[in-house]
Amino acid sequence: MEYRTLGNSGLKVPVLSLGTATFGGGNEFFKAWGSTQVEEASRMVRLCLEAGVNLFDTANVYSDGLSEEILGKALQGLRNEALISSKATFPIGKGPNNFGSSRQHLITACEDSLRRLGTDHIDIYHMHGFDATTPIEETLKALDSLVNSGKVRYIACSNFSGWHLMESLSVSERHGWSRYISQQVYYNLLDREYEWELMPLGIQHKVGSMIWSPLAGGKLSGKYRRNQPLPQDARVAQGGDSPTDEAALERLYRIVDILDELSVETGKSLSQIALNWLLQRPTVSNIVIGARNEQQLTENLGALGWRLSLEQVKRLDAANDVKPIYPYAHQRMFGMLNAAPDLYSTY
Repeated sequence: MEYRTLGNSGLKVPVLSLGTATFGGGNEFFKAWGSTQVEEASRMVRLCLEAGVNLFDTANVYSDGLSEEILGKALQGLRNEALISSKATFPIGKGPNNFGSSRQHLITACEDSLRRLGTDHIDIYHMHGFDATTPIEETLKALDSLVNSGKVRYIACSNFSGWHLMESLSVSERHGWSRYISQQVYYNLLDREYEWELMPLGIQHKVGSMIWSPLAGGKLSGKYRRNQPLPQDARVAQGGDSPTDEAALERLYRIVDILDELSVETGKSLSQIALNWLLQRPTVSNIVIGARNEQQLTENLGALGWRLSLEQVKRLDAANDVKPIYPYAHQRMFGMLNAAPDLYSTY
């Protein structure tokens, strides 16, 4: 297992972590992701630890807290071997203070997560989204107090815009508070908007990234192919992910064609190739892999221990040659001025 430093911190994390949104299936939305219960979750956790995957990612909204409960039970007796990442911000409950990033909500949400997980601390605590109704100072001071109390070790964010993260880093620096060391972001071969602004920001300010949905909700797994009906047992068909329009499907099929070619060349599966491509991108410290079962988990672990060649990476890059919107398109006309100029060589 390879371990990387997470952002501007001393924390070492494995390049793969297990996402537990598939644990529980506690409501209709998350049933489309999976419904892993304690017995199988325990086997998957042990399989991960044996492979060196010691980071487990969850959130309080996953199956209304059931994911955290199952993960906590699966880690009984193993907590000292594991790192836990959890999240707060999105609604959990119906009260007016049961969502957001206010001090009131975050202190309560953290205590509730600790209770469900059966632990005294969370290693990486993410703001699941940006709360524009709460002063940034209030949010960061509350998070800093959680760090100082020992209930949280590091703080991170997820699904922020560039200015959300930049303003937050500035506030933390100004007051000497704990800063976000990482951002959990949506990024994969099919959807590469992360490269437009958040990746350059991460390079400039040493903010690492944990990647969620690295296979685009399963669309890069090989289930979706040209001239074949869309799979009805996949997350997209079951409402667990956004539908895909015709233009996006054609772009997906173009990527899958190259993945098929590389699969023959490398002897690896499409999923393993797509994950390996991500591991070569700037700022990527960790990929959160979701698995409905042990078989999927074992396959995803096969993304490690080998490396795509530079020529193979460039073929994958070219397969998804999408020109971004202004001002990013204009900025990429001058690659020598960019933090990661090699990413933009196709423009």
